[in-house]
Amino acid sequence: MSQIRALPLNSIKGETRKMMEVASELHGLGFMPGTGGNISRLISPDPFLLQISASGIDKGKMSEASFITVDEDGQPLSGKLKPSAETLLHIAILRSTDAGSVIHTHSVNGTVLSEIYREKGYISITGYEMLKALSGNKTHECTEVIPVINNSQDMPFLHEIVMRELHDKTDTHAILLEGHGLYTWGADVFEAKRHTEAIEFLLEVIYRKMLISGKNEKMME
Repeated sequence: MSQIRALPLNSIKGETRKMMEVASELHGLGFMPGTGGNISRLISPDPFLLQISASGIDKGKMSEASFITVDEDGQPLSGKLKPSAETLLHIAILRSTDAGSVIHTHSVNGTVLSEIYREKGYISITGYEMLKALSGNKTHECTEVIPVINNSQDMPFLHEIVMRELHDKTDTHAILLEGHGLYTWGADVFEAKRHTEAIEFLLEVIYRKMLISGKNEKMME
């Protein structure tokens, strides 16, 4: 808690407003319907402090009071709000990457494709200009591989699975949970938003191509 108090109050509020703005925009795009999805930012790596949207919050109607600060175990440091059920997954991603922010979305395209590609275990995307929106990608000829992980309600177990999946994968920008949704990250909340929009676009392209061709098997080759 002392780490939070050491930060300028206007800085904390400024970063919170950025998350509110991004969550509202993604909600408007249909990526965070209902109270689905969540957004977080790393306050401090050591001691580990994470600010994340609380459980049951409508992402189109957020306020500064819609966020909660948790420790490395996902435990709230103060207040009565309940942390998101997926807090441990945000922590796993931040522990496994150099990211400073994580965004979780629930789009139709991501959910459907996560089920189609569940057995294969990943989605491979190449040849699209939008790939250059992802940090580190210099050409549309690069290949983005998005791991597809079986979902579970056992969050500590899923935390370990995500940690293992992302180990040494420095060029990965997202993961999909089967039947659940997309987790994307970036150096800060605005980069995480850019990555989210780019990957959601690419997933929609794949989904529409499947619908047009009517041949899912061919797309899985």
